[in-house]
Amino acid sequence: MVYKVGITGGIGSGKTAATDYLANTKQIVIVDADVIARQVVEPGTSTLLAIVDHFGEQVLLENGTLNRQYLRQLIFNSPAEKKWLESLLHPLIRQQIIAELKQATSAYAVLVSPLLFETDQHLLVDRTLLIDVPESVQIDRACQRDNMTKEQAQRILATQMSQEEKQQRADDIINNQGSLQQLYAQLDQLHQQYLGFAHHD
Repeated sequence: MVYKVGITGGIGSGKTAATDYLANTKQIVIVDADVIARQVVEPGTSTLLAIVDHFGEQVLLENGTLNRQYLRQLIFNSPAEKKWLESLLHPLIRQQIIAELKQATSAYAVLVSPLLFETDQHLLVDRTLLIDVPESVQIDRACQRDNMTKEQAQRILATQMSQEEKQQRADDIINNQGSLQQLYAQLDQLHQQYLGFAHHD
């Protein structure tokens, strides 16, 4: 079995910068829960049909793909609908994550997931790494990158597990307030550590 590291962090924390670096310079296989979450609802999947069946045609965009923004609004205002959607999607996403981690051929594999702790995906990995930045930085980055308003970014943060709780639950923490160079230096150190763990596993 390949040694598995779970990477998480809130919006704008720099998860993508971290995993791109590990993939490109260390040749580590990255399994991305967000990518899988999109794949399981692609046009033609039974999952997408079930969602349309439940919520109606208006959850589709004109090109037949899922209207994520509309769906997000729907479940944002309804805990029951959110629960229905999660009970449909989370098991499928989990199955696919397990399958992709099993196929990984690198020294260790990385599962990157914004909801690593919230969805119990941390149980699929041997060790967890939190990419940590102050909330104010997260909000600034999310606004710049995703053209969000401050309020939207704050609302998303409010629905996620608190930074404090993530810090307590993570095995390793990288502070990503500084430059990319500083992020890479911290990743270099952890990479060596993970190679050691993988070797002894």
